[in-house]
Amino acid sequence: MNIQAMMKQAQKLQKDMMEEKNKIDSEIFEGKSSIVTVKVKGTKEVLEINIDSESIEADEMEMVQDMIIVAINDAMKQIDKETDKRMGKYTQGMPGLF
Repeated sequence: MNIQAMMKQAQKLQKDMMEEKNKIDSEIFEGKSSIVTVKVKGTKEVLEINIDSESIEADEMEMVQDMIIVAINDAMKQIDKETDKRMGKYTQGMPGLF
């Protein structure tokens, strides 16, 4: 394979990777933790936090705060898992690229 063909292949690979990353970035992931639901973009930007207020009492606010953290972390893990799944075909042997 000549250099020009290799460069063309590398450029296509880079384009494909960026397209896939853009798809992930535009998706919305929903993390859940009992009474808390969060929506997070693939860019890891928190968009929405919903709390089932009928399920909590005034003295349970600390628990709700913990549930928010759990739900956000759940959504972040989903983003990382989806990124690894989709980008793995491009990054085999190159851990930590995304």
